[in-house]
Amino acid sequence: MSIVVRTLSDQVFEIVRERIVDGSIRAEAPIRQDALAAELGVSKIPLREALVRLEHEGLIHSQANRGYSVRALSAEQADEIYALRLAIEPRAAAIGAAEADGDDRSYATTSLAALEEARGAAPTEIAVRHRRFHVALVRPGDRMLTTQLIERLAMLAERYVIAHLEPAGRFARADREHRDLLAAWLDGDGNTVEQLMIQHLELTRADLQAELQHLRNR
Repeated sequence: MSIVVRTLSDQVFEIVRERIVDGSIRAEAPIRQDALAAELGVSKIPLREALVRLEHEGLIHSQANRGYSVRALSAEQADEIYALRLAIEPRAAAIGAAEADGDDRSYATTSLAALEEARGAAPTEIAVRHRRFHVALVRPGDRMLTTQLIERLAMLAERYVIAHLEPAGRFARADREHRDLLAAWLDGDGNTVEQLMIQHLELTRADLQAELQHLRNR
């Protein structure tokens, strides 16, 4: 049995990351380290460590004499994230369908059920469950590097997933697309899985481009 030890820096990282993803910390507003450290009841050392990790995650950026602030959502970043996902994830999911055993199929089915049950939950919870489902489709086969890359990209996409699901009807459409994906995946139909994943990611990418361009032009 493995024991996961979470340092104070890890805990601070997770708290601040959740606030960024759900929009509690506003984009481009300065992160006031003294106030945030006091609110969390920690020294500035674990907070600084967490902020360095968040900058590495691409969620915040630092500027000379201005400190850290949250990166705003951008059409350019969304396009880059989804272009990378399209390059890796469809084929990886097809391979996962071919390699999946009974436990893998059970985990993927449970992951989708958990995502569908999350409608109306906190945005961060929806984003986490969405990521878990997508990762469940690529885990089989012990291709560790591929799985890690896809999970990293899915984490970077979480704020965009939340934004994408906000308009009416989007959650229902995503449910349909995910169910079709899972059905083909459970059947071991790699070609259909690959094509459905491409369509799913391309539609999301196109929606985000339209939404983010609209926000930019307001």
